[in-house]
Amino acid sequence: MDHRRARGHGRRAGIVAIAALSLALAACASDDDIDLATYVEQTEEADVLYNQGLANLDAGRMKEAIAKFEALDRQHPYSEFARKAMVMSTFANYRQGNYEDAINSGKRYVSLYPTTEDAAYAQYLVGLSYFRQVRDVTRDQKEARRTIEAMEEVVQRWPESEYVEDANAKIRFARDQLAGKEMQIGRYYLERREYIAAIKRFRNVVEFYSNTRHIEEALARLTESYMAMGLESEAQTATAVLGHNFPDSQWYKDSYALLQSGGLEPRENPGSWISKAGALILGT
Repeated sequence: MDHRRARGHGRRAGIVAIAALSLALAACASDDDIDLATYVEQTEEADVLYNQGLANLDAGRMKEAIAKFEALDRQHPYSEFARKAMVMSTFANYRQGNYEDAINSGKRYVSLYPTTEDAAYAQYLVGLSYFRQVRDVTRDQKEARRTIEAMEEVVQRWPESEYVEDANAKIRFARDQLAGKEMQIGRYYLERREYIAAIKRFRNVVEFYSNTRHIEEALARLTESYMAMGLESEAQTATAVLGHNFPDSQWYKDSYALLQSGGLEPRENPGSWISKAGALILGT
């Protein structure tokens, strides 16, 4: 009797379990259907997406514009509208402050379409995106270096483009930043009387960034550093080169006074690296 009752309970339990499993599977299937309906992207015509993106762009709705241009790229890859959308997406990301996205999009465009009329503009936007991230000279200057690299590509590959003039201006600014960083580090070492380390930084400015606004101070600091080390000939040469190139500079007047305090006058040593570098300063 107990055995038959147990078998009866077993059959009922099995039926209940099967029913529960069926309901669970039905629920999962329903959930899957909902998810698929949610995530399937509706395909729209390429020109429609492009014009919607432009309309959003004109209205200042950058996020919406980017979404339309990116949807066009996904739905109609390598089409003419997708090519144009890639440039506009680069611009919109730049305007939105999404610099990394703008850089990636611009580089991708130049890689895929290097001979098109928009290639120079895409590369220029890459340079601008780096430029907008340049920090003050107390911080790392990797963005300044990348600005130079990107803008030099504009100048070299598309020398007739309308972006060359501003690209050169951005290069000059970025080079000035790099020189400023060298000066900042050089002053740090000079204040701590680590003259060899300081001279290395000031020398970098003279040899590599002589066409920046930091060149006068760099030569003056070299005079100061060499005087402190007792290297009078190098100090005299640094002041002589400074006076030859910038006779009205306050930095020259200060360096001249420093030499005179030690009974010295500016005098070039033709064998000095400073003389060789100085010959190029006016021509840069």
